[in-house]
Formats: sequence, C-alpha cells, structure tokens
Amino acid sequence: GFFALKAEFDTDDILIWTGTDDLVIGGETYTGAGSLIQISNIEDTVELKSSGMMVTISGMDSTVLNYALTENYQNRGITLLMGFTMGGANEVAGVLTLFKGRMTNMTISDSPDGATIALSAENRLIDLKRPSNLRYTKNSQKYIDSTDTGFNRVNKIQDMEIVWGRSGSAGSAGVTGGGGMHDNNNFPRHMR
Repeated sequence: GFFALKAEFDTDDILIWTGTDDLVIGGETYTGAGSLIQISNIEDTVELKSSGMMVTISGMDSTVLNYALTENYQNRGITLLMGFTMGGANEVAGVLTLFKGRMTNMTISDSPDGATIALSAENRLIDLKRPSNLRYTKNSQKYIDSTDTGFNRVNKIQDMEIVWGRSGSAGSAGVTGGGGMHDNNNFPRHMR
C-alpha cells in the first residue's frame, strides 16, 4: 500500500506520494517522495469528533520549500489518500480518503541535509464546534447571496400584530374580525 498527499496552495497543488517515480491518481500526477514523507498516527474513533494529523516532509526540492515560505497555507485544503498499486507497478488499483481537512500550522527546519517541513492539519469536523455567526436577517442573507430577497421584510413583520380569529383591527393576514359562521357581516360581499 501507499499514502498520497495533496496540499492545496493558492498558486498550485503539491502532490506527493510514498513511492518512487510518478503516480497518476484521479487524473493528477503525484511525485514520488519515498521515505521522505512521515505521517503521524491518524486517530479513528467511534465518536463523531475531530482529530488532527501531522505530516513531515524532508529533503524535498526548492519548489516545496518556496511554497512553504511564501504561500498562505492556513485554512487551505489538505487530503491524505491511502491506496494500493497493481502487482508492484505504478498503476493504481484503488484509493480511499484517509483524512481531509485544512492546514493550520507549518514549521520549517533547515539542516545541511535539506529542509524539513512539519505540517499540521485539522479535520473538517472541527467546523461543527465553531459558531456560524450568520443570522436570519437581510444582511446575513446578502452575505451568502446578494440577489436573494427572501429576508427583505423580516424587520417589518417582527413587530407586527397579527389578529387571528377575534374581532378587532385588521392584521397583516387581511382578516377583519373573526366571528363565527353565522356572522354574515364579517364575510366579503361576494360571499354573503
């Protein structure tokens, strides 16, 4: 089996895997990094909870190091795949997503052997713990879709008194009074 890592930076994606040579997965070419990739244990629990992971990449070329130094990485997507090749050849028999989340922290260590990049990521489930900060208001809806007018009248109707089933002033439902079936004065003229 093998592991493949896709780190989605703004300029381009970094695609590496734990084998040698190139490997095509889902139409994307992953560069072989061999044993230069170290992956922390990934916790798998019965509970619905978020657990992160850490990937260490060492001895990579200057492209990876340049992305690590210059690109915005926080909250960019990262995917770890686990897969199998056919008969020892670099042909994929199948893959599954082992981890999908966002990059949160990156540490770079430089040594005579080359740079080592330690990349931390958090699972997408962490979003379930964060407050939405969106409300059922016109302004929140405009933030999501500027053409939606569904909440335009919310402020007007929140303080409106609606009279249902009793005599009194007309409410927003257009009903004057309530009365019973025998009170013909409360029906529109064409229904009397």
